[in-house]
Amino acid sequence: MPNRAGKPSLRPASEPITESDEFIEQALRHAGIPALMMSMIHMSGDNSLLEGKIRPNTAILGEIQGFLPMEQRDEVRRQALEIIKRYRDSGCRMAPLPDKSTIRRMMSFVVGEEVPEEYVPLMLEEMNLDGVDSRSFHWRGQVAKQQRQQFQVVVIGAGVGGILAGIRLHQAGIGFRIFEKNPDLGGTWYENTYPGARVDTPNYFYCYSFEPNHDWSQYYSTQPELQAYLRRCADRYHVSPHLQLNTTVVAASYDESQQLWRVTTRQSDGTEEVVLANAVISAVGQLNQPRIPDFPGRERFRGPQFHSARFQHQHPLGGRRVAVVGSGASAFQLVPAIVDQAEKLKVFQRSPVWMFPNPEYHTVVPDAVKWLLKHLPCYARWYRFLLFWPGSDGLLPSLVMDPEWPHPERAVCELNDFARINMTQWIESQIHDNPALRDKVVPSYPPFVKRMLQDNGSWLTALQKDNAELITEGITEITERGILCGDTLHEVDIIIYATGFDNHNWLYPLKVSGREGRVLAREWGDEPKANLGITVPGFPNFFCIYGPATNLAHAGSLVFNSECQVRYIMGCLEKLLADGRQTIECTEAANEDYNRRLQDWVSQLVWSHPGTGSWYKNSKGQVTSNLPWRLVDYWKWTREPDFSQYQLR
Repeated sequence: MPNRAGKPSLRPASEPITESDEFIEQALRHAGIPALMMSMIHMSGDNSLLEGKIRPNTAILGEIQGFLPMEQRDEVRRQALEIIKRYRDSGCRMAPLPDKSTIRRMMSFVVGEEVPEEYVPLMLEEMNLDGVDSRSFHWRGQVAKQQRQQFQVVVIGAGVGGILAGIRLHQAGIGFRIFEKNPDLGGTWYENTYPGARVDTPNYFYCYSFEPNHDWSQYYSTQPELQAYLRRCADRYHVSPHLQLNTTVVAASYDESQQLWRVTTRQSDGTEEVVLANAVISAVGQLNQPRIPDFPGRERFRGPQFHSARFQHQHPLGGRRVAVVGSGASAFQLVPAIVDQAEKLKVFQRSPVWMFPNPEYHTVVPDAVKWLLKHLPCYARWYRFLLFWPGSDGLLPSLVMDPEWPHPERAVCELNDFARINMTQWIESQIHDNPALRDKVVPSYPPFVKRMLQDNGSWLTALQKDNAELITEGITEITERGILCGDTLHEVDIIIYATGFDNHNWLYPLKVSGREGRVLAREWGDEPKANLGITVPGFPNFFCIYGPATNLAHAGSLVFNSECQVRYIMGCLEKLLADGRQTIECTEAANEDYNRRLQDWVSQLVWSHPGTGSWYKNSKGQVTSNLPWRLVDYWKWTREPDFSQYQLR
């Protein structure tokens, strides 16, 4: 939706500075120089830094110093100290916010490349430099309070998307309830408690744009801290009173005669209730049903066995022989966290993974960095931009398959091959005279075919420990004593399955029935189609957050994606109420057109490479999970619903 007057302010842009010159000087040693230079402009109003000789170079995710030499960093810190002292001594009064053209120059300066004009509105929203929540909801027309309260919305799931939906519904004054099957909110960040579980997107933009957190303990925080952040947001934005925990939504059926949804819920004690709703928002996500391959004999194993997403902490790993089946994202985090506990750790790998070098992946955030984020005007916002920009659309060209490229088995284009060379060198730099291990851990398929993982060296360090073993032979069966691979029995005491999720059985086990008895699971099978991943023909007033083909595999974050989708959903609800309509439903033509264009484009990307499989693909080899578009395009399309694509009744 377009910006509107009267939006609520965020928390103050910065806290007052009262610390000594010596304290500030020490804190500046931890500053990211490009973001610091922008904060200097906000404090002083002097734009001359943009014309100076000290200029950051191209931004790369995780590189916050702009590749500046140390003597230039020290010079900026010296200048910054004088500006901060004047700012502090003047009562911490900021200069007026620069105009849009200057801010665009600042954006381009920070990342060392021209930021195209079309990206500026998106980035301004993300940064909220004016202290306003740019994506908050405000009615453009008059809708009576009673009408808003009588309109009832059911939200299914209390993870990132569900909590966000609750925040915006509360802002709109619309009645809502959030049903969550678990005993607590958090979704992914409630369920995945395995040792080492953490986000692999930088924390400073894996948080709501309107609710920054300057107190992350690590740059890529672990599960408990992420869940705690969501809990604070639910409390702060008045969502918690609308939560009903330990309550599974069993079915949602559209009643055409009443133009209402009948939502059947089941509490943990078995009690069922039918709730009537004008609209339903599914925020169940794509990755919430653990999948364990149907290995022969699995029921015969005598020891504990469980999925990583249902980790059984009551079983101590110390002194035990532990098997981890899988080598994807969960195993990549789990194995380094438990290798020193187990007497013996055996990792069963079906295929190796590409990994992106990231020395900060397990790094603790120094207190000085937290101080800078809290106290320097707009520093945190430019820091977020510095992380967000290289994590946006710059990677996409390296994912496009070049039909003229001579080596499609190893890469899909020249840029993709360049990435392969660099990541291979990174892997080889960690393997010490171990050619046998190299053959096991360097993938043969092109980079980005599967999910890319963040690596600070902990994975290969763990695999090279004396008590660890990487096994690449296929699993034949599970026996009473362990795992059989061909003729070799690997005796273990505990089996942990890090084998991913059933992401192609959409919304399972929830049964959604629309008009004329149409059942969503039957309509979709494992080839789901939703307009923008949000709305479906035949299912009026039914919306998805993190729906089909919205998994961000090349850019952005799940939080950004959710903010786009929730704003779109709120635009649909506003239209209904403002126009006095009962239902809004996507047309078949709009849905088919969107998904035809999506498949035409996604078939040209590396995820569709025929050389290997991934969880991105369905049974037909189609990629049905990932969002293939540029972030800026999806952002534009979801700012405001195109009501020519809908029938309103």
